[in-house]
Amino acid sequence: MAFVRESVTINSKALTLETGRLAKQAHGSILITYGESVVLVTAVCGDERPGIDFFPLTCDYIEKTFAAGKIPGGFFKREGRQRDEEILTSRLIDRPCRPLFPDGFRNDTQVIATVLSSDKVNPTDVLAMTAASAALHLSDIPWSGPIVGIRVARVEGEFVAFPTFEQHALSDIDLVVAASKDAIVMVEGGAAEALEADVIDALMFAHAQAQPVLELIEKMRGAVGKPKRTFEAKKLPPEVAKRVSEMCDGKLLESSLIKEKKRRYDGYKAAKDELAQALTKELGLERFALVEKLVKEEFEERKYHVVRDYVLGQNRRIDGRDMKTIRPIMTEVGLLPRVHGSALFQRGETQAIVTTTLGTSSDEQKIDALTGEKYKRFMLHYNFPPFSTGETKPMRGPGRREIGHGALAERALARMLPEQEKFPYTVRVVSETLESNGSSSMAAVCGGTQSLMDAGVPIKAPVAGIAMGLISDGQRTAILSDILGDEDHLGDMDFKICGTSRGVTAIQMDIKIAGLSRDILARALEQAREGRLFILDKMLSTLAAARPDISKWAPRITSIKVKPDQVRIVIGPGGKTIKGIIDQTGVAIDIEDDGTINVASADSEAVKKALEIIKGLTQEPEVGAVYKGTVSRVTDFGAFVEVLPGTDGLLHISEMAHTRVERVEDVLKEGDSVEVKVLSIDREGKIRLSRRELLPLPEGEEGERAKERMLASREQGSGPPRRGGPDSRGPRRDGPPRGPRR
Repeated sequence: MAFVRESVTINSKALTLETGRLAKQAHGSILITYGESVVLVTAVCGDERPGIDFFPLTCDYIEKTFAAGKIPGGFFKREGRQRDEEILTSRLIDRPCRPLFPDGFRNDTQVIATVLSSDKVNPTDVLAMTAASAALHLSDIPWSGPIVGIRVARVEGEFVAFPTFEQHALSDIDLVVAASKDAIVMVEGGAAEALEADVIDALMFAHAQAQPVLELIEKMRGAVGKPKRTFEAKKLPPEVAKRVSEMCDGKLLESSLIKEKKRRYDGYKAAKDELAQALTKELGLERFALVEKLVKEEFEERKYHVVRDYVLGQNRRIDGRDMKTIRPIMTEVGLLPRVHGSALFQRGETQAIVTTTLGTSSDEQKIDALTGEKYKRFMLHYNFPPFSTGETKPMRGPGRREIGHGALAERALARMLPEQEKFPYTVRVVSETLESNGSSSMAAVCGGTQSLMDAGVPIKAPVAGIAMGLISDGQRTAILSDILGDEDHLGDMDFKICGTSRGVTAIQMDIKIAGLSRDILARALEQAREGRLFILDKMLSTLAAARPDISKWAPRITSIKVKPDQVRIVIGPGGKTIKGIIDQTGVAIDIEDDGTINVASADSEAVKKALEIIKGLTQEPEVGAVYKGTVSRVTDFGAFVEVLPGTDGLLHISEMAHTRVERVEDVLKEGDSVEVKVLSIDREGKIRLSRRELLPLPEGEEGERAKERMLASREQGSGPPRRGGPDSRGPRRDGPPRGPRR
């Protein structure tokens, strides 16, 4: 392939695609550059894998640490399994690309996106999406693209395409959109309670911004694109396909109208078995064996048409609902006694038990990304065990689907959590799907909201989620609220939207048809808003607001603020002081650089005791206050008394008694406890103490003279205290040194 490089300017920066220089043995190869972020994407298609009934497409996005000038951590010092962020980007590549392969295509196909350079300014995920499209489009692989990945952010009221990380952090709408020339084919993103109209504006903006890049890909295809390899899907002989329709359509419609999922699927299975027996008799065993897989595919195709025709023709759904009705909702909170927060959410035949666990900052998730280390204080994990659909499967780690659904639910709730300064907890929400027939990820959002409220997390507003569907034949269109699993598989759009009563917080959309108009999008979003408000009302009837206090089993975190230079006092040499506090009280202590100290324990008395110790360590002396101190050092002109931990003051020999003191040792010795009063604190932090002011005055003239001396000493100035250190223990004189004693 000849070397070609083409560019288009976006936001005053060149977006460059090149091919023909790197990875030339791949069937399609694109190097994409934006700023100093560079991604190489390759596409390779092998032979057809015999005996399978699915399309074996694999999309992998890999971030190499060398791209950011880093060496991987861990023992092996090389990249390991994909991180969640890499898996989520792999899904962003897969979801819009997969539907554009021809039906019946069974060849092993692999798309690999490798981040070669990261400037830590421009995100690479949408670059990988665009380059994957270009690599497939320029290759000989059958594919009906291209598409372009566009991230859209709204920053200070203005939409920005391909925003930087800094702009992304400031945005109140953040969407990743896959767009073709005529349509939007995928959406994934979140918002800060955005209006539905603003979300549509963002989608239209993304579609417009994608057009120059699409033209660039088409230009490269015209210059160096390979001829597409021929592919023709295997089809049943027309007479056999006709017999499948004649034998199955009535039974499929009858089965599809059964409301209970298991009985409905039993009906489908019975219809399929009867079809196989009948065709075996008509065609003969040998001929039927040759077309058996095609017959099964035709059976699924007939189910697709029968259900869609019924919905569009009868304006009614297979479970008897109209287009807007939400299935019955049942919620319960606080059902798990030792869990910090728990909720059971059931909608129709979809059920999830969702829990919230509160922890300290030591429980935060550390993420070692290309842009640097960061910490997550909120995590939502979604699980989908096989029993939830009545199946048996090996129990392994979370799959890509589970990670993707968890990320959607997490995005829906994240912006509604209180700021860390107001609620210094690490929060983990876990959604266990117990039954599934229709969006279980939206059950995770609804149950997640209720479990957070049950745990006493003061969320800004409750969030609900709803899954929407669309069925259209070009002439008739039906928008479906709260779709079933069958409606998801057989529809033209899977559209999940989450939000509060005020606006949208998360959205995920996969569209299978071209030409989805703004009007249909607006209708779908408005119908989703109505359904979301209905679900919110049901949720709030169970628990109207967050509980006033957190669970008694959750750690109590109390925060106090000390001066940043006092942090070292609390920590102590080699961490000795803080370890001693933890050993003595059993609490957990987290200290921030700004002087914020978080003390956590489920035992309120232990927290109180630890706070008293810390306050004692960081307390500063006040002029006029009385302290019981310990004599730390004796000199000929006075004694240094430790009035607070690490803080000494000078008790001059003249301030020890009302009468003249000849020798300090006559009154005090090292280690003695003595009550003293702070007379003054000068600007350097030197503390003057008095013992005589706490002693009763002598009677007569001696008492009057003593009183005069005390008044004179009070006229000295004061200043800020100074913590312990070499200077604070040095000689502190308030007059000329005394002469030698005889």
